[in-house]
Amino acid sequence: MNALDSGAAERRRRFAEEARSQRPDLALLCLLLGAEAGPVGPAEVRPVVPGEADPDPYGIDAAQIELDRLAGLLPYGSRSPADWASALAGLLGERCGFGGSSADYQRLDSSLLQQVLRRRRGLPILLSVVWIEVARRAGAPVYGVALPGHFVVGFGDPEHPVLADPFAGGAPLTGQDAELLVTSATGAALDLAAMTPARPLEIVLRILNNVRAWAAARPERTDVALWAVELSLLLPSRPARLRYEHAQLLVQRGEFLRGAAEMEEYAELLDGIEPTTAENIRRKAHAARALLN
Repeated sequence: MNALDSGAAERRRRFAEEARSQRPDLALLCLLLGAEAGPVGPAEVRPVVPGEADPDPYGIDAAQIELDRLAGLLPYGSRSPADWASALAGLLGERCGFGGSSADYQRLDSSLLQQVLRRRRGLPILLSVVWIEVARRAGAPVYGVALPGHFVVGFGDPEHPVLADPFAGGAPLTGQDAELLVTSATGAALDLAAMTPARPLEIVLRILNNVRAWAAARPERTDVALWAVELSLLLPSRPARLRYEHAQLLVQRGEFLRGAAEMEEYAELLDGIEPTTAENIRRKAHAARALLN
């Protein structure tokens, strides 16, 4: 990993520790992820006392308080899954204006929970995180549903869920609606396995994949690509190829020796599986070292 200041190193430690806990806290993981993008700006989320240090520069505590506040606006107690979905749509979609549009896909802050809570705009998966965390605090039987190409939320029995689309303000989704969403996004039919409730770490990895895709389309933002890969590598389960992607980013950013060393380590892992690929990676490591001359 690249050199970090003490505050950033502590956030990374918390992220890794939470990711390996028995019950990972989805909101906390998303907020620590969002902190990688930098301070949110104290005036945006809370009053500042002149001359005093900001105790929450990355908006983590303020965001948790906001999620608690929103949950407090929902009725507690026994309700049907359809009632819960309707109540969330009324509060978050209609009253608070949470939703998204195609323009939100072009913004990094659409993947940062602090900013989504502030702007009330975001990608489907981040808006779903808001729904999940608010509903969970109010006692609702809620979970994320990672449809291919579009993330939604479900309430009640996962085998017969009540679905809602937070990106569309909480519009209800029938099974046929979900089929159409998947087909329009991917061109493929809906696999029923996609209806299984998404686990917190699966959600976090999908968010990080979105951040990496955003950065990949912007070659000047290798800084964002780097922290997204490094957080992904802290998760207990992630694609092994991320190690090679990390090495490539180090080389792109001028850290030739570190990048080359990581390429060689990854090549060793591939020796017994894909020897030709391993040899190609060693050649790239050699080329990276040559850039120092």
